[in-house]
Amino acid sequence: MLSVLVAHSYFLRFDRKQQERAKPYPPLATLQVASMLRRQGHAVRVFDAMLADGVAEYQQLLAASRPQLVLLYEDSFNFLSKMCLDRMREASCEMIGLARDSGARVIAVGSDASDRPEPYLRAGADTVLFGEALQTLQTLIERLDADMHRSVGSLIDGQQDLAAILSGQLKLFKSAHRLPSPRQIDAPAWDLIDIERYRTVWQRAHGFFSLNMAASRGCSFRCTWCSKPIWGNQYLQRDAQEVAAEMIELKRRFQPDHIWFADDIFGFRPKWVCEFAEVVSAAGGPVPFTIQTRADLVSVAMADALKQAGCTEAWLGAESGSQRILDAMNKGTTIQEILTARDRLRAKGIRVGFFIQLGYLGEQLEDILATRSLIEQARPDDVGVSVSYPLPGTVFYDQVRQQLGRKTHWRESNDLDMMFHGTYVSDFYRAVRDLLHEHVSAEKLNSPPDSEQHRRAMQSLRARWEDLVAREQEFRRDRRFASIAIN
Repeated sequence: MLSVLVAHSYFLRFDRKQQERAKPYPPLATLQVASMLRRQGHAVRVFDAMLADGVAEYQQLLAASRPQLVLLYEDSFNFLSKMCLDRMREASCEMIGLARDSGARVIAVGSDASDRPEPYLRAGADTVLFGEALQTLQTLIERLDADMHRSVGSLIDGQQDLAAILSGQLKLFKSAHRLPSPRQIDAPAWDLIDIERYRTVWQRAHGFFSLNMAASRGCSFRCTWCSKPIWGNQYLQRDAQEVAAEMIELKRRFQPDHIWFADDIFGFRPKWVCEFAEVVSAAGGPVPFTIQTRADLVSVAMADALKQAGCTEAWLGAESGSQRILDAMNKGTTIQEILTARDRLRAKGIRVGFFIQLGYLGEQLEDILATRSLIEQARPDDVGVSVSYPLPGTVFYDQVRQQLGRKTHWRESNDLDMMFHGTYVSDFYRAVRDLLHEHVSAEKLNSPPDSEQHRRAMQSLRARWEDLVAREQEFRRDRRFASIAIN
C-alpha cells in the first residue's frame, strides 16, 4: 500500500474578496477521494490549503510525512476552482515542484489542469487526469503500488482522458465519451482536516458555523458560458435518504448551525426533496440550509418541499434582466420565471439571492438597465455580481477566443477584469456592480424605522445611476467591438 498526501491548492489567503467574506468551506471532492483511497488500504494524509497560511505549511507536511505519491485533487464543488485563478495555479505548480523535489510521484486532477495541463506537467506532475477521473486514478495507483519507479509511459499505458510529457512533448489522450463514475461517492474524510479551524473563522466573522454538503454532481443544462470539465453535461443525483443520513451525521458530529449545499442544482424534483425532508424530520429536524437552483425549477410544489426540508435561502442564476441576453446565453429561463420563482420562495419565508452576470457578448446599455429593473422589481435579499468570464470548452469561449489577449485568467475572484472586447471597459461594470449591491442594501432599510434613511439612500442611488448613464459613452470600448452581434 502507498503513502499518499492528498492536497488541493485553493488558498483563501490568496483571494482577498473571499478572505473578507470569511465563509470558507472544506474541500469536499478532495476529502471524498481521500476517503476512497483510505478505504482501499492506503496511508492517507490531507493538506487542506483553504485556511493554510501559505505553501510553506504544505512544505512542512510534505517533509514530515514523506509520501510516495502526492495527489493534487482540486475541489470540484468549489465554484472558484472553475475560474482557474492565476494565483491558485501558481500555488499548484509550486506544490508540484516541491513534491517532486521530495522524491514523490505526482498526479494532478482539477478544472484548470483539465483545460490546460501543460503548466502542471512542466512543473513536474507525472500526469494530469481529465474530469473526475476516479476510475483512471485507481488504475494508476494500483500500478504505482506495484512499482513506484515505473516510467510515465508505463504508468499511463492504455489509459484515456489524461495528459503527460513523453519524450519532451505534450501528449493528450482523450476518449470520445468521458463520463463521471455513476456509482455513489465516498463520504468525505472529515477527520483528516481541522474542522475546528473552520468553526473559529465562521464564529468570529458571523456568529454561527456552516458546513458544506453535495446532494448531486454536475448539471444537465447547457448555458453557453458554463464550463463542465469535471462532470460534463451529466447530472448525477444521490439517493435522498443517503443525503439525509449524511446531514444527520454532520449534525451529530459537528453541530453546524447551517449547511451550504454546493450542488449546481439542488433537488431538481419536489418528490426527491420531500423524501429528503421526511427522513431528516424523523431524525429530529434538519439543519437550516442554503441551495442553488434554477428559476424554472421552482414550482409551487418545489417551494413547499424546500420549506419542509429546512431550506432558508436559495440562490437563483438570474444572470440578466434582459430576455435578449438570457436567450443569447441559452439560459432556458424567462424574466417572468425569475420573478415568479422569487415570489414563490418569498411566500414560504425563504430568502432569495440572485447571481447576476454583466458584460455578456452583445450586451448594451438597455440590457444593463433591464437588469437594474429586475433587481428593483424582484427585490432579492442578496445579489452576487460578476462579469462574463470566458472558460475554455464553452460556446462563449469559442465566440470570443480571437479577442483574448495575454490575460486569460483572473488573478483572484475580485478581479472583474474584462478579458474580451465587451461593450464597456472593466471600470464601468465595476461601477454597475457596486450600484446593484447598494440597491439591495438600501432595500433592507425599506421599513418604517429606517424609512428616511431608505429614502436618502435611494435618492443617492438614482443620482449616481443618472450620472453613470450620462457618461456611459466614455466607458465604451473601441467601436469596432462595441456592436458585436449575438450569434
